[in-house]
Amino acid sequence: METLLNPSKTPNLFIPKTHLFKPYFLHSNFSPQPHSSFNRRPLSITITCKVKTSQGRKNDGKNISKKIVLTDSAPELSNEEIKAKPKGGGKAWGVIKKFPKRVLAILSNLPLAIGEMFTVAGLMALGTAIDQGESPEYYFQKYPEENPIFGFFTWRWVLTLGFDHMFSSPVFLGTLILLGTSLMACTYTTQIPLVKVARRWSFLQSADSIRKQEFSDTLPQASVSDLGVILMGAGYEVFLKGPSLYAFKGLAGRFAPIGVHLAMLLIMAGGTLSATGSFRGSVTVPQGLNFVMGDVLGPTGFLSTPTEAFNTEVHVNKFYMDYYDSGEVSQFHTDLSLFDMNGKEVMRKTLSVNDPLRYGGITIYQTNWSFSALQILKDGEGPFNLAMAPLTINGDKKLFGTFLPVGDTDSSNVKGISMLARDLQSIVLYDKQGKFAGVRRPNSKLPIEIDGTKIVIVDAIGSSGLDLKTDPGVPAVYAGFGALMLTTCISYLSHAQIWALQDGTTVIVGGKTNRAKAEFPDEMNRLLDQVPEILESSISKKPDNIGG
Repeated sequence: METLLNPSKTPNLFIPKTHLFKPYFLHSNFSPQPHSSFNRRPLSITITCKVKTSQGRKNDGKNISKKIVLTDSAPELSNEEIKAKPKGGGKAWGVIKKFPKRVLAILSNLPLAIGEMFTVAGLMALGTAIDQGESPEYYFQKYPEENPIFGFFTWRWVLTLGFDHMFSSPVFLGTLILLGTSLMACTYTTQIPLVKVARRWSFLQSADSIRKQEFSDTLPQASVSDLGVILMGAGYEVFLKGPSLYAFKGLAGRFAPIGVHLAMLLIMAGGTLSATGSFRGSVTVPQGLNFVMGDVLGPTGFLSTPTEAFNTEVHVNKFYMDYYDSGEVSQFHTDLSLFDMNGKEVMRKTLSVNDPLRYGGITIYQTNWSFSALQILKDGEGPFNLAMAPLTINGDKKLFGTFLPVGDTDSSNVKGISMLARDLQSIVLYDKQGKFAGVRRPNSKLPIEIDGTKIVIVDAIGSSGLDLKTDPGVPAVYAGFGALMLTTCISYLSHAQIWALQDGTTVIVGGKTNRAKAEFPDEMNRLLDQVPEILESSISKKPDNIGG
């Protein structure tokens, strides 16, 4: 049957390539057959129509023939449809595809990251409170099970969780890795998308959209071009597109949070490398003796790798101290020479407190001192070296002493002369009865006679207390803290955005900022006050009003 659809009767209807049919236009002749489960025959209807629309006038005179096939069962699926049909594992595959997004959402959760930071800070404080690197017997005595701290904390907690080497323990490193993962997830899911959005030039074509901004105003007799010039003078990046204007400044403030996160990751990476890849050791060396660096340094973690510098031999040329006028020690110095495996001196330096020696990635610090030996002459014979032993006294002051036997040394009740010293500048002597005999300075060459024995104090030989360490993570930690300070300051820069639209002789202006929200309206008013007012005759007439 042929049907004509006149588009003039339906002026508001435009459906391209669409055929409209009404039920009373549809005439069909077919003879349905009795249905049988063993006999299935398709039923067909042939429809011929002529559709006349605004787009179909080019096809005037052409009949369109369509054949509709009716059947009493669903058609068979094609091979492509069979492949596309989800199988029983479709739900599982969907869960797997969504799993990374869910993990990122959990890791980038702010309360979780704050909790991780507090956990790391607590573990660091605990590592400061617990003495690190001591023997198990030390912790047995310090944290006994008979008297647990807070009712539960004993040596088992310290040794089981690795709190005796806190900063390389699995608990601390695991928490640090989790915090680093949260920072990376936050950067990927939040900060980077924000920067991408901030970098887009977004022109607003509607006046209503501009008026909905945090700040908005209207300039009745102004030009958007003049506004752009004023904004450029204020440090804004300005873009014009027809009657629309977009300007921004402080985009670095959007990048700064990413820099803060990267700086924190760098600090944590450097700290982890320091905890797991360093060497440390300490030694007290008398003046005139040697030691090899590798014999003193011990690894702190599984990433610790020795270098060629570990074979360097260190010789203590001289140890001496400076004193205040009151006699107290003010500074102590050690003159060191470094020799390679061939015996060649490769470096020489006098180090002191806060002035270390660095060689081949190894740093030697002056940390302590001791009294090694007292050199004397006895009745013109010698010199003899008497070992000085540290004595226990109340307070933090040092006291060293030695003993010179006098008379029968094979007797069970040996008596002699006692010598005490607090530093290297004076020696106090006592006779066999323990009575004070006198004071002598080393190198004074003044003899003193005690119980018939003439003694001359030749020299006081000190020992230098040195700490040695290698720390490959120090450059990363220093760089991370420098970047953290810089990016933290940059993050306080306001990222301001301004939109404007020329609507006839009127300019609609709006803007927003992420920081300094109280100062932003004042800045905008100051800038808008600088926009010159133009005369009606100087404005180019526009045919249409583009306001929203």
